[in-house]
Amino acid sequence: MTQGPHPQRQTPDVSFVIPALNEAGALPRLIDGLRVSAAEKFGFEILIVDDGSGDETVDLVLEERASDPRIRLIQNRRNAGQSAAIHNGVLHAQGRIICTLDGDGQNPPEDVLRVCAPLLSADRPDQLGLVAGQRVGRQDTLSKRLASRFANWLRSRLLKDSTRDTGCGLKAFRRDAFLALPFFNHMHRYLPALFQGAGWSVQLVDVSHQARLAGVSKYSNFQRGLVGVVDLFGVMWLLRRQKRAEADELSPLQDGQAR
Repeated sequence: MTQGPHPQRQTPDVSFVIPALNEAGALPRLIDGLRVSAAEKFGFEILIVDDGSGDETVDLVLEERASDPRIRLIQNRRNAGQSAAIHNGVLHAQGRIICTLDGDGQNPPEDVLRVCAPLLSADRPDQLGLVAGQRVGRQDTLSKRLASRFANWLRSRLLKDSTRDTGCGLKAFRRDAFLALPFFNHMHRYLPALFQGAGWSVQLVDVSHQARLAGVSKYSNFQRGLVGVVDLFGVMWLLRRQKRAEADELSPLQDGQAR
């Protein structure tokens, strides 16, 4: 189910895309925080992508939308995972810039300006496609931090994406560039390498991290590691097979000369 088109005539500058699975307890504070952080900075919309929640997520978002048309609800027909939820949100988004945040509240909404500003700047580089948050002072268990540190080290060594933390949910990117990438499950963990492989530049910014406000981790360390190994080699294969062709548009006269 998708709530109808955004009623505002003006296209938003930024679409916040938030995948949510049983995280209703975090959403009011997250939505309010985004309103405050983006207020008078840029036009925005907030898309909550419900990924099969069994809590009050749907009712809560519909209630928020009733008083603020910038809020939209996208509801997956069944649980599809974080990457699919993000992809569905981006497909429905109207902003040219997408900013993703985790639905559990671990990404402080005041940090959205750090990742959005480079892409909204008038003098931004033409090839800048992605600004990725890098968590500082992570509020996770020691075992999760150690597992993440090893996974990030291994991924960085093999993919050479120069990114120390691809697991951070706070990212901003060009909508058109993202939709041109090949879609696969868990792709959200490899966005820096995928953007670089497609010819875009990536900027990294430090962001803060806070304790989870609602919900639970969707994977154990073992499950995350097992899935990550399979995905990692799949991305390596994909990047090696990827080819880019540069082309110039010809005028009619040039086209005739070329033939």
